[in-house]
Amino acid sequence: MRKLINAPADVVVDALRGLAAAHPSLRVDLENRIVVRGDAPRAGKVGLVSGGGSGHEPLHGGFVGYGMLDAAAPGEVFTSPVPDQILAATTAVSSGAGVLHIVKNYTGDVLNFRMAAELAEDEDIGVASVLVNDDVAVEDSTFTAGRRGTGATLFVEKIAGALAEEGGALDAVADVAREVNERSRSFGVALSPCTVPAAGEPTFELGEDEIELGIGIHGEPGRERAKAATAVEIVDAALSAIDADMPLSGAEVLVLVNGMGGTPLIEQYVAYAAAADWLADHGAIVARTLVGPYVTSLEMAGCMVSVCRLTPELTRLWDAPVETPGLRWGR
Repeated sequence: MRKLINAPADVVVDALRGLAAAHPSLRVDLENRIVVRGDAPRAGKVGLVSGGGSGHEPLHGGFVGYGMLDAAAPGEVFTSPVPDQILAATTAVSSGAGVLHIVKNYTGDVLNFRMAAELAEDEDIGVASVLVNDDVAVEDSTFTAGRRGTGATLFVEKIAGALAEEGGALDAVADVAREVNERSRSFGVALSPCTVPAAGEPTFELGEDEIELGIGIHGEPGRERAKAATAVEIVDAALSAIDADMPLSGAEVLVLVNGMGGTPLIEQYVAYAAAADWLADHGAIVARTLVGPYVTSLEMAGCMVSVCRLTPELTRLWDAPVETPGLRWGR
């Protein structure tokens, strides 16, 4: 195992120390292992909290800031944050307007966020929760009952964050977050596995001429092990699966081609070119685009395609200013 780390047990804390040093606008609480927006809590503003296992950076700590999350709770690598962490993040951003928990659909995340919400409500903090379950590849997996939460988590955090920044009430912010999730689908492909520092070995094995279609962001199995293919063939498999579940013809769409951590940007743009051609050929109208490593899986090579069917209001909220370490425009 060759990684740019000091010791496997210290990876998350060392990364949080680096995040704090690089972005002094954030408050990083190393004791509770949470990342908080520097000006939180803001009077009258709904707080947005998300989190999950580390190893998916910039998700979630890199999306804390103006127009997006107010706090994030990073667990150990590929391991859910504990309820006390999530409670600390929730308390840190509570201003009396309520707090929205954005939760990817993984069993540990769901259980621990639910427990944290109950603890927060015991402290008279109103909490609403939204479950992200955009993955169309498999219905149940190693870590999940139902569909996994993957790339569309970014869509939910950005759009709900914009409405919260405008002063939207908790119910309205939760409703738009659920709407984004319902209108979004994702499909990922792995060209190589990744290695969790504490394990020291790959999460799965692929032959030299094999790829995994429908992979999860923790290295969970997909729907099919296939022979190596071209970018056009891989993107066709991803978008065909999305289109079969949520027809795209005639829709204005937001498209994310997401690198999984080990994919060069040149290859991500090759994949996006294939996606743009596929969508045009199938009658979809690409209104907004994002290309880059936003929801990663350590050093896994591959890509994930995420699509959201936009409305004028969702487009407006997507375009609203955002300023975080991982996503910024308009300010």
